[in-house]
Amino acid sequence: MAFTGKYELESQDNYEEFLDAIGLLGAKTEHKVVTEVVQNGNDFTWKQSIPNWTWCNTFTVGQECELETMTGSKFKAPVTMEGGKISVPFPQYHFTAEIVEDKLVMICVTQGEKGVTFKRVSKRI
Repeated sequence: MAFTGKYELESQDNYEEFLDAIGLLGAKTEHKVVTEVVQNGNDFTWKQSIPNWTWCNTFTVGQECELETMTGSKFKAPVTMEGGKISVPFPQYHFTAEIVEDKLVMICVTQGEKGVTFKRVSKRI
């Protein structure tokens, strides 16, 4: 499947500004981020890991799913895919992800007056 794989952070833009906008400014920003994605049809397991912290969500494209934020809060949201791009409306930002030239490109755009666009590119390992 297109998304299945293990990816390591290659570059990111506006990460500290994004953390500030969602209230996580104290989070460590210099670290090795590894993203593991398992795709089975429309079913996904999406896990991000840094040393001493892991965040994981399972979801099905085309359905409303119970998900968890980076801070551990649970919420329900529809997960969609259009043109190969996954889209999820998190409570404080809108998340999209796609594969571009065998790299995982994730973009988070915060809402409100502190509108910040955070982009992370990860290479397949």
